[in-house]
Amino acid sequence: MKWIVLVLIYGILKGIRDVSKKKALEKNGVTEVLFVYTLIAFCLVLPDVRNAGGVAARDLLLTAFKSFVIFIAFLCGFIAIDKMPIGIYGIVDLSRMVFSLILGVIILKETMGFNQYLGMALVIIGLLLLKYIPVFMNGKGNFKIRDKEKTVLSAWILVVAFISTFLNAVSGILDKILMRTMTSSQLQFWYMLFMLVYYGLYVLISRTKIDWKSVLKNPHVWLIAVLFIIADRCLFLANGDPASKVTVMTILKQICVIVTIVGGRIVFKEKNMGYKIFCALVVSAGVVISAL
Repeated sequence: MKWIVLVLIYGILKGIRDVSKKKALEKNGVTEVLFVYTLIAFCLVLPDVRNAGGVAARDLLLTAFKSFVIFIAFLCGFIAIDKMPIGIYGIVDLSRMVFSLILGVIILKETMGFNQYLGMALVIIGLLLLKYIPVFMNGKGNFKIRDKEKTVLSAWILVVAFISTFLNAVSGILDKILMRTMTSSQLQFWYMLFMLVYYGLYVLISRTKIDWKSVLKNPHVWLIAVLFIIADRCLFLANGDPASKVTVMTILKQICVIVTIVGGRIVFKEKNMGYKIFCALVVSAGVVISAL
């Protein structure tokens, strides 16, 4: 089906985007990258202004709420990406599948069978292995107990990452609801406009200084913006298909974890690949079983 292809494209582009985010943060700060790439992305969707009219007040308010949810999610996500290996972040990000499955059942009344519950259990097991085992491993794959400070920091970063994944799952539910009454161009235009307003206010309130020359010369900021627009358009179109289900779409999106693990190895020379692949396989097994 067309919507399945669109969701898979979204997942692949999301994985590339996550790797690009970490590269972008090597040169610029979290707020700088978020604000400027959002500004660039909004400029890319400006042509949709001619199709943005005729939206009900309820949908505008719901879109504003969705944008705020993503505003918080992206802040948390960027902090997590900046502080943890991209391969591990990609696996943690899979937890949004659990949240989306639960929200899809409760809010959209979608059904889950035995396979979905079994798959969700495997995802949780993979994430627990990811949380606890790395604390005792060094770069050579040998067991090593970290000091208390590093362990606490690791736990704090994981909490931030999980907040991001939960809020992204909430946004996915809102996408499905909004695409019942809005077109993809309408949703993307208003969504990006509200996002730009939120980040602009955040920059002003936090008194963040933006090095425009530096951030505009950062090629990864531009890449993030372009991939963001293309991926979201694919996702909105998929949500607009009456045959699509949030629970299944969430599972298909998890193809991004393979991209982040491979990207972590190629781009950042990350270690413990055997361990990360093992965690990914456990979680991926849950993904495959859920899709059956």
